[in-house]
Amino acid sequence: MGLPALLLLALCAAGARGLYFHIGETEKRCFIEEIPDETMVIGNYRTQMWDKQKEVFLPSTPGLGMHVEVKDPEGKVVLSRQYGSEGRFTFTSHTPGDHQICLHSNSTKMALFAGGRLRVHLNIQVGGHANNYPEIAAKDKLTELQLRARQLLDQVEQIQKEQDYQRYREERFRLTSESTNQRVLWWSIAQTIILILTGIWQMRHLKSFFEAKKLV
Repeated sequence: MGLPALLLLALCAAGARGLYFHIGETEKRCFIEEIPDETMVIGNYRTQMWDKQKEVFLPSTPGLGMHVEVKDPEGKVVLSRQYGSEGRFTFTSHTPGDHQICLHSNSTKMALFAGGRLRVHLNIQVGGHANNYPEIAAKDKLTELQLRARQLLDQVEQIQKEQDYQRYREERFRLTSESTNQRVLWWSIAQTIILILTGIWQMRHLKSFFEAKKLV
C-alpha cells in the first residue's frame, strides 16, 4: 500500500472508543481490545453512584475507587493498580493480540453503597490517538501545519502496526488451519486402518466359525 493510500486511511481512522456500563458493588467488568505490539493505550474513566432517593446517578464519593487490571494475550499482567473514582490509566502493549481490560470497585460493603449500582464512563484511546497533541505542540513549539503533519505520520505508523498485526493473525490462522487439516488427515488414515483391521478380524472369525460348524 502506497503512502497516499495510508494517508487517506489515517484521515478516515476513528479516534477513540467511548462507552458506559453499570456494575454492582462487587462485580467485575472486562473488555477485550485488539492491540498491535508496541502501542500506547490510554483509558479515561469516571464513576457515578445510583441515588435511591433521587433516582438518579450522582458523582461517586471520594472514598470509592476503581481497580484496573490489564492482561496481555499470554495472560501476563501488564497493569494492576488502584485508582480513584475518576482517573486515567496508561499502558504499552508488548505482545500483539487481544488484551483483557478489567475494572471493579474497591468497595468493602460500605453502608452507603451496599446493594447499589455504579455507572462507569470509559473512553479508550489506542495508538496515535492516545497522544496529547496540544501538549506536544506547546512543548516542541510546532506550527499548526507541523502539528498536522506529526499527527498524520503518527496515524500512518499506527496503520502500519495494525497491518503488521493483521498479517500476524493471518499467519496464526494459516498455521492453525494446516495443523487442523493434518490432524483430520491422520484421523482419516487411522479410521481406514481400523476398518481394514476390523474387516480382516471379522473374516477370520467367520472362517473359524464355519470351520467349527464343518460348513467349509
